[in-house]
Amino acid sequence: MTKRTATIILNRNLPQVADQLYEALERSSSRYTDIYIVEAGTDGDKLSRHCAWWADWEDATKYGLRTPRGFNYGLCQLWKEGKFKNYDFFFLLTNDTEFNGAPVIEILSEEMDNHTRVGILSPCSKRWGEAQLLGPGRTKYFWYVQNVALMMRRSFVESVMHVDDPNYMNFLYDGNNFRGYCADLELVIKGYANDWATAITTKLYAEENEAYLRTKADLIKTDSFEENIRKYVNEGRTWMRNKYGFNSHWMMQKYAKFMYETFFEYYSDLKTYSI
Repeated sequence: MTKRTATIILNRNLPQVADQLYEALERSSSRYTDIYIVEAGTDGDKLSRHCAWWADWEDATKYGLRTPRGFNYGLCQLWKEGKFKNYDFFFLLTNDTEFNGAPVIEILSEEMDNHTRVGILSPCSKRWGEAQLLGPGRTKYFWYVQNVALMMRRSFVESVMHVDDPNYMNFLYDGNNFRGYCADLELVIKGYANDWATAITTKLYAEENEAYLRTKADLIKTDSFEENIRKYVNEGRTWMRNKYGFNSHWMMQKYAKFMYETFFEYYSDLKTYSI
């Protein structure tokens, strides 16, 4: 069977956590996906035994790559190795993502096949209000998403990626947005601007285990949970204002909602999936 999905897992200094996620996905979905672990600034003695690529330059090991630069780096490696076009989908995960043992990739790729205008698909969390809004076993299109597990269609990525000199700072995400404030929302906007929807599904649930950041921040070589949130918001709002001129998260969400509503003017047959 052709493996249509490349799964990219970000890890930094938590090899057991990354290996546990890798092996769980291998058990449930090995027929459907190749799995790559990106060591995003990991110390040399803490690499996953399934490491595919190691960002080991000085800035990476000192500060880490975080989500935008880390996923950019993984996608860049696929691009450089000539593997990028082998896949229809890319499944981007942080190492603290947990599933309920379902055949993860099979479920998500089937939903992508059922919704050919969806560029970004997120499994729901049982803790989200969206779980009640959707109900069990349903998929709807949204104008926002915030998750640690996103499946993206290759043709969507190709329509919004940096084309001149793709690298770990610009391939898909804006690497200047170091901590990733509104990074997913920015991709949602770009998607709707290029006729690609973003969807959330309750056919699969994913949870973020925040305990690792709360209890192992020193091992990950990052700030405490509370300090990281403070910097995430303060640095992120500065990035957002400099790039877009928005002074609040709500204004950027309104921009995304406008693009979302415009999408359904052109794809009225998909309005049944709107919220």
